[in-house]
Amino acid sequence: MSAQDPLKELHIDRADREGGGGRGLWLVLLLLVVGALGGGTYYAVSDSPTPVDVAVAQAPDAGPTAVLDATGYVIARRQATVSSKISGKLAEVLIEEGVEVEADQVLARLDDTDAKAQLDLARARLAAAQARLAEIQVQLEQGRRGLKRQTELRSRQLASEEALETAETQVETLAAQLEAQRSQVRVSEAEVQVAQVAYDNTVVRAPFAGIIVAKAAQPGEIVSPMSAGGGFTRTGIGTIVDMDSLEIEVDVNEAFINRVSPDQPVQAVLDAYPDWTIPASVIAIIPTADRSKATVRVRIRIDAKDPRLIPEMGVRVSFMQDVEDGPVQASEGVLVPASAIREHGEERIVFVLDGDHVRERQVVAGSELGDRRLVEHGLSAGERVVRDPPLELTDGMRVSPRDGV
Repeated sequence: MSAQDPLKELHIDRADREGGGGRGLWLVLLLLVVGALGGGTYYAVSDSPTPVDVAVAQAPDAGPTAVLDATGYVIARRQATVSSKISGKLAEVLIEEGVEVEADQVLARLDDTDAKAQLDLARARLAAAQARLAEIQVQLEQGRRGLKRQTELRSRQLASEEALETAETQVETLAAQLEAQRSQVRVSEAEVQVAQVAYDNTVVRAPFAGIIVAKAAQPGEIVSPMSAGGGFTRTGIGTIVDMDSLEIEVDVNEAFINRVSPDQPVQAVLDAYPDWTIPASVIAIIPTADRSKATVRVRIRIDAKDPRLIPEMGVRVSFMQDVEDGPVQASEGVLVPASAIREHGEERIVFVLDGDHVRERQVVAGSELGDRRLVEHGLSAGERVVRDPPLELTDGMRVSPRDGV
């Protein structure tokens, strides 16, 4: 080997170095582009600056099996349109809709000018009758003393028989007048009581505790317990409802009334609050049928009182399997609003709330119960799902949840 061979081995081929460096640079640029695209996609989906506004609902446990569904209304068993006992002009109305009142609370007052005058007159007559009674009592005592003197004088032959008879007659007359005047006093006392009742009737009071749901008259209008015709006389001042007497009435098809029994558990859902299940139970089955509708009316007790319950609300009820009918079979799964389930061919998916994001989840849907649907697999009780998910909603999107109505 020559001395120049080692020097040749130390020679650097610049062409090979420049070619290898170019390929490495392109590889680095490709990785940066892929990372930017991935990060952009993540931020676009997960951290959208404008979250999607969605309505959510909690998925409760399906619980026992329903044997029958029906619709009805919330009613008040204790409700009254309050009116005055007498006809008169309203001087004052002290109620407004939505105001709570107590039993015997003053609701309105009529013009009491005439009633007060009659009461004052009756009291004056009573006072006069009592004064006359006292006068006759004094005269009778005086007559009895005179009779006693005449009797003593007659026994000593110092008075005539005629004088004695006159004294006796006077005492008997005064005694009769005293009894008559006592009767007159009792009559005057009764007249005062009648006048007092008439005066008290100018004040309209609440028959029981409740809430005013309607105000039907204003000061200056004429009210009467009976309609006088013509449209100018009010027959009621307002309507009061005892909210503690609320219950549910439903009409059940007579072909299925055999599925209902007293004390049977019921689940009720108001049309106004579809995500709120109200525990209830059957009070009674009214023992008569409506031939025109082929239905039987059923009364249902509301076990949980709540201020959201108001009369005439629409309600859907599910009669649950009774324990006396055998072991209660619970439906496996949870109930969700039917609108929460999105269909993609054979697949059924829901969007489950996860913090401020949603996760798409495939579920197995079962039967429908009103506007709710049973989810047999894929959800757990207590999870919150999106109602009516928007078409643009996708897995991982950021949302602004609000309770569904």
